[in-house]
Parts: sequence; C-alpha cells; structure tokens
Amino acid sequence: MSSHREAPLISKDPAADNTDTYAFVTPGDTVTILTNYLPGELPAGGPNFYEFDDEVRYSIYVDNNGDGQPDVTYHFRFSTAITNPHTFLYNTGPIDSLTSANWNRRQRYRIEKVTAGGSTVLAHDVPTPPANIGPRSTPSYPNLASAAIRTLSSGEKVFAGQREEGFFVDLGSVFDLGTLRPFQNLHLLPTAAQPGVDALADANVQTIALQVPISHLTADGSVPTDPSGTNAVIGVWGAASRQRATVRDPGHANQTVGPWTQISRLGNPLFNEVIVPMSRKDAWNGSTPAGDSAFAGFVAQPELAKLLPVLYPGVFPNLAGLTADRADLLAILLTGIPAGIVPGFQNFTGTTQADMLRLNVAVPPASSPDRLGILGGDLAGFPNGRRVTDDVTTIELRAVAGLTYPLVDPSYTPDAAAGGVEDGTFATLDRNFLTTFPYLGHPHSGYLVP
Repeated sequence: MSSHREAPLISKDPAADNTDTYAFVTPGDTVTILTNYLPGELPAGGPNFYEFDDEVRYSIYVDNNGDGQPDVTYHFRFSTAITNPHTFLYNTGPIDSLTSANWNRRQRYRIEKVTAGGSTVLAHDVPTPPANIGPRSTPSYPNLASAAIRTLSSGEKVFAGQREEGFFVDLGSVFDLGTLRPFQNLHLLPTAAQPGVDALADANVQTIALQVPISHLTADGSVPTDPSGTNAVIGVWGAASRQRATVRDPGHANQTVGPWTQISRLGNPLFNEVIVPMSRKDAWNGSTPAGDSAFAGFVAQPELAKLLPVLYPGVFPNLAGLTADRADLLAILLTGIPAGIVPGFQNFTGTTQADMLRLNVAVPPASSPDRLGILGGDLAGFPNGRRVTDDVTTIELRAVAGLTYPLVDPSYTPDAAAGGVEDGTFATLDRNFLTTFPYLGHPHSGYLVP
C-alpha cells in the first residue's frame, strides 16, 4: 500500500489500484517481481471475498535499455466462475483442494508475454487459491497456496492470489499533519512520543507474483556478473488497465470494448502518493515512465522537504536552508544512481527520467538483509529494486530529509534528525514473510482476525 488510494480516480477503483511493486534478485539467477492490488482488505470480507477483477488487465513491465518503455511485458487476465448457482455462500464445506466441489467462486487466469518479437500466451486456466476464510473452511491454507504456485514450460514461476499485506506504515499518524509518533514531541503541535502504529498489520492484499530467469529480462539475454556493466540494470513497474468503454446490462455480464487505458501504475514506492501534487495524480497514473520528465520538478523540489522544517520547528535547520534542486532524489528516483557515488554500486539507466524500480541484477541477494537497504550498506536493497522487508518509508523519509544529499554535494551537512527520522513501525513489525516464493506471507484468516 505504498501507493494506496493515492489518486482521486483510482481511490474509487480499488481492484485496479496497484498498491505496491517489488523486484529483487533471487536464487537460481532469477528475479522475483510482485505487484499488489486492492488495498486494505479486511480478512473477514465475506460472503463476497476480495478477488481480482475480470475486467482489468494487470501488467508487469520491464525496461532493459533505459528509455522508460517496456521491452518485456507480462499481462495477466482473470476469469471468475460460480460452480453452484443455488447458494449465497462462497463455500459450502471445507475447501481441501483447488478442485474442491465445496468451493463455489473461483478464479483462473492467463498470462501473455509481449516482446519485440511478438506476443505469446505462456499459460491459461492457471488457478488462484481461495481467500483464507478460517480453520473450518480453509483448514490447510498453506497447502492450498502452494498448490497454486506453477512453474511454466517457458521457465517462469507464477502465483496469483490473496497474501498478507507486506507494506508497513503508520497511516493514521503520517496523514495527521505529518506526525511521526516517535518524534511527535518535536512536532509543531507536540504530544508525548510514542511507538509507531502499523495501520496495515491485519490487512490482506491481492498479489501477482512472477519469478523470471534473469536471462529473460536483460537486453542481451545474458546473466550479468559485473555490477558496473550497463547490461546489468533493468527497470520494473506494475500497472493496471481497463478497456475504454463498459456497457452495463442489468442481469447480465458487463461488456467491455475499446483500447486498453492505463489507470494505475507503480514503480518506486510513494512516488505518486508523496511527490506528485493531487491535481496531477490521475494524469501520472495514466502516463508511462518515458514521460516522467514532466514530473521531475516535483522530485527536484519535493513538497515534503519544505514541510518538515515547518512541522518540526528547529529540528531541520539545514534542510530549511537547502534550496538547490535535489540532484540526489532525481538520481535515486528518476535515472538511477551513477557509478562513483556509492562505492561498488550503480543502477544507472541513462538520462531518460523515468519512475521505475531499478534493479542491478549482478548484485547477489544479501545473506543478512538490512531493512535500510543501501542506506544501511546493503547493496541488494532499496533503492536497488525493492524487497518485501525493506523499510521504504524510513528510507525515503531520511532521503527527503537530506541524508542522501551529501552524495552529490559533500559540503552539505545533514541535520542530526535526518539520520533517525522514521514512522516507528519497524520496531514492532509483525509480518509473516516467507523465505521462498512468493515471499509475502499467507493471508490473515477472517475467523482469526476480527
């Protein structure tokens, strides 16, 4: 939910709302890409439990030449079937397999891959698991989820279905005039400091997970081993599209016609949510990364960097005096980090400004991941792609607060608070991340979470 309800139009269309995108190198010379949709799912959301929308085309895009345009695309389309038209129930008994006769409403999907060479349907009728209803209805949920993981003949591994929400943030606090509970004693309207409250701790989400051989994604079909090589960096983003027109006929299925129109996208977490002004958010969702130079001014002069010294008087004096364009943020978010700035690392894709998760596929997975990614000395973490455990809210808060500006101007001294600012949710984080594909934990049960 790093992009939850971030724009006026998509907030009214949650099934198409791309809330998070992850991309990280995984064992076996693969890249795992996760795209999440439908924010804030209540686990006990029956009898019509959350699901993908049959009328939405969900997409994963990969740019391997730095122009902000997709070179490898995966499209996912879902279809829903009711197996028992005589009951209002989602299930009429325990669901013990993906073919259980007790499961009344189920989804399947097809995967289409598009490259310069054309379009290929990689798979069709791939099943999703059911929602995690409770111990009687879904008594062995991990087994149901595992049964929905498929390895395709083309080499990709796929999963689509409900997962535990992976993003963690104190939503209730940060939208209350930028309050960060651990530092709210320093706020313009101070109260006693408190630990962060993870607003999403009990939420679920719909996840599309794709694990792809690295050689399928690089421009030359290689598996790069030199992090300094230009062929080692790819850009990744997710998106959702609807057809231009929908005809609604009461009592019958909707009819959708016309060209596909993108209505949601997500590369770097919090980009549209925090960087782009509300008046431009819908336009951003409908555009492609190749046109993101139109939004570069908001990165160069981020509103949040101006608000922090106002909301926390006297805490960020150096940030208040920093009036130059933020070359550090422009690099991190729009071009990638050039070689020579972070020792032994680069994820530069060229001069085209484009919001993408840039991933250097020659950097192996970390044996001991640091939640602060590159800020914590872990070159396999955000903003080198994004793993499910990366504390992207804290990383981006500290970057906006000026912690990364010395990378482009060594004469600048960050405020002391810039190295400690955070929303405080990681300290009490309660997530059940998996160590294997699809990495996000099994969804919360409706019976166990009120």
